[in-house]
Amino acid sequence: MFAPDDPLTPPKPFFDEPWQAQALALADSMVKSGRFTATDWAGALGLALNQAQENGAPDTLETYYTAVLSALETLSDARTDITAQDRSQRRAEWEAAYLRTPHGKPVEL
Repeated sequence: MFAPDDPLTPPKPFFDEPWQAQALALADSMVKSGRFTATDWAGALGLALNQAQENGAPDTLETYYTAVLSALETLSDARTDITAQDRSQRRAEWEAAYLRTPHGKPVEL
């Protein structure tokens, strides 16, 4: 599947959507702030990518960034005060905000 020399580097092209860059920036800021190490991040991302491959996911950017989100969620659960329930509630709040926002307007909670 993905075998970059640096596991923190996404495949090329790098991003299909802005959120993909934001997800990697979040991981980078969490490493820099000491929430987890670069080694922890590489391990969690590698595990998520391996799981995707084992599940037959195609070798695409979507698969890569789904693994990025999975790794962030795993490390967030283990290394922050943010719970899976908190994350689920916030996701639902953002989805509701998105659905009520007129096209072309910024989404706000």
